[in-house]
Amino acid sequence: MTVEKIDTVVVGAGQAGIAMSEHLADMDIPHVVLERNRVAEAWRSQRWDSLVANGPAWHDRFPNLEFDDVAPDTFPPKERMARYFEEYARMIDAPIRTNVEVKRVQKLEGKPGFSVSTSQGKIEAQRVVAATGPFQVPSVPDIVPEEAGVVQMHSSEYRNPEALPEGAVMVVGGGASGCQIAEELRRAGREVFLSIGEHYRPPRSYRDRDYVWWLGVLGKWDEIKTTPKKKHVAFAVSGYDGGRTVDFRRLGNMGITVLGMTEGYEDGVIRIADDLVDNLLEGDRAYLDVLREADEYVVRNGIDLPPEPEAWEIEPDPACVTDPVRAVDLKAQNVSTIIWATGFRFDFSWLDVNAFHEDGTPFHKRGISAENGIYFLGLPELTNRASSFIYGCWYDAKYIATHIGVQRNYTAYEKT
Repeated sequence: MTVEKIDTVVVGAGQAGIAMSEHLADMDIPHVVLERNRVAEAWRSQRWDSLVANGPAWHDRFPNLEFDDVAPDTFPPKERMARYFEEYARMIDAPIRTNVEVKRVQKLEGKPGFSVSTSQGKIEAQRVVAATGPFQVPSVPDIVPEEAGVVQMHSSEYRNPEALPEGAVMVVGGGASGCQIAEELRRAGREVFLSIGEHYRPPRSYRDRDYVWWLGVLGKWDEIKTTPKKKHVAFAVSGYDGGRTVDFRRLGNMGITVLGMTEGYEDGVIRIADDLVDNLLEGDRAYLDVLREADEYVVRNGIDLPPEPEAWEIEPDPACVTDPVRAVDLKAQNVSTIIWATGFRFDFSWLDVNAFHEDGTPFHKRGISAENGIYFLGLPELTNRASSFIYGCWYDAKYIATHIGVQRNYTAYEKT
């Protein structure tokens, strides 16, 4: 049986895989992109109905294609984002094969390269790029047992308020997903509890510039700082409702019961940590730091941007902050649904190579792994904080494609 052979296999046809394909094609590197579903599938079937991009259209895109039907400062809905990647893939004529699942990748014996076992047969490749992104397997903490008598789902399974059973809803997670879902549910008339932990809460915009712009001019995409930012905290910024700053006090004042971190469950009662006030104050500190740095940047560079004194105002504490709730009795509070907006974890079980730490996370430097010929793309902090964002992974892909090109030159060398 003939085995297909190609230089590079890219696994995943989302933003990372498409970006990788563009740069490989620019360098004339033979490759194929394998996608187990459809192009940009996560935007289609793993997000709720009202989801929009977290950044404005002028920024959340690849450099070589603008949105032709979305205003630059608006936030494209998820269907438009999926169509954008489809359009981009067609524009660059990406060699994508859909409905092909990669089941296993392992080193070839006695020769360089890897055997890529797929649902459509085997491929031998000199290199493999894992471009499956950061949103792989929903991460749900083992806190509330199934027998608790409530519907439990991850935020990737949520679609809209009407799809949930009647009753109150508890949303766990203070990032963009949790905040948006909680507000949508409250606007639909639901009783909502929102449990939050430590978070980074920047302004959505300030002085007529979106936060992504401030990230750029203040050097925060790269985060080359003497004092590094905290890792592994929720990023509370969203394009929901035209793009508004996430403000947990505002959510509390609109009737959402904001809680501290969910820490345990016993006999139908969810225990809540006594950390809400501290979490809010830490979020305020980060928010005000951005405003302060932005003002300093305006003065230092002599830029004419309108002042925004109202941005410095902090809403009054709602009752759920002045008198924090420390327990939620699911039955007494009529909670019928728990939505876990608790992020995702990696799943590289299909990669049978020596490229991982003991905890299963990739061992790499800027996407170049410990296993020669294996690469990672689209992961958080791959190069910097932009790496898991649309524009950031495009530049990371260019770096990896350059490295692949250099390695190809080494293997092609013949002494004369």
